[in-house]
Amino acid sequence: MGVTLKDIAAEAGVSLMTVSNVVNGKQARVSAATRERIMRLVKERGYVPSASARSLAARSSRLVGLLVPAVGESSLTIDPHTVEVVGMLERELRRLDYHLMLRGISRRGEITEALRSWNLDGAVLLGFNDVVIDRLTAADVGDVALVAMDSYSENPLALEVRSDDFGGAELAMRHLVGLGHERIAFAGPAFSDTGVVRQRFEGYRKVLAGQGIAFDPALASEVETTHAAGLEYGRRLAAEHPEVTAVFTTADILAIGLIEGLAAAGRSVPGDVSVVGYDNADLAVYVTPKLTTVAQDLPGKAAEAVRLMMDRLAGKDRPEQAVSLDVALIERGTAGPPPVG
Repeated sequence: MGVTLKDIAAEAGVSLMTVSNVVNGKQARVSAATRERIMRLVKERGYVPSASARSLAARSSRLVGLLVPAVGESSLTIDPHTVEVVGMLERELRRLDYHLMLRGISRRGEITEALRSWNLDGAVLLGFNDVVIDRLTAADVGDVALVAMDSYSENPLALEVRSDDFGGAELAMRHLVGLGHERIAFAGPAFSDTGVVRQRFEGYRKVLAGQGIAFDPALASEVETTHAAGLEYGRRLAAEHPEVTAVFTTADILAIGLIEGLAAAGRSVPGDVSVVGYDNADLAVYVTPKLTTVAQDLPGKAAEAVRLMMDRLAGKDRPEQAVSLDVALIERGTAGPPPVG
């Protein structure tokens, strides 16, 4: 059995409460000599504080849940962008001595179960449709400090952190139009399900209208955010719309699959078709040619999500319900002028 606070108290000749106060940082009423004696014994005896005991004393679990969608019994719906966000969230929380717990959610009721059953201080919802977040009630959330990332929900129970999705789409489209493209396709998941995709789609349409280019609904395709879906879409696009000279996609992994699908159909990038992705995920520089993409400030998103959560836990009032971060276009090798002739 390991060393206990009671053991330290007996050897130091002080009360159990005094040792508990010193170990937990409540040292104002303890003399310097006593504090030094207790901490020396703690070190010498190898005492390790119980995380559960500290949580009970502080009335805080120091646990933050990260909830992401899962489809039935399959693996979590995690793309390269999500993987990077997970790592950055964990780093930000670790700095504050919080622990991140990952959970896949396959049905809406599991969100409530996770929020109410884990004794969480806070939770981050990542990758959920706005409709799912809209439906959360005070009974679902309880006292958990809730942050939704990449959400445009109007639910006041959830603080929100996202990037300027509309502005990012404008950057991508202005770049393609500036290169001389007019037949530009759009590819992303269901436009009606999430505000992120809807904002990027509206940014796409705004630039077309501003340049006097008619919007063609046939060039706007709903494509899942996976490499396989992008591959299939690339083959289909080449066969059904050979006149398209550029594509703006809502995710890098989708763009990379698209490029491979185009290549399988005999179309080169950027010689025949230019492609712009979104996210600036690490894999964007590991493909040939390197991917032109819209970069999000992922470290900034993670830091803002944690900051908003900590402010809510501390009871601070904030004037903003949502924080939106700037984006930037990263020009690499997959976007060039349209082919001549």
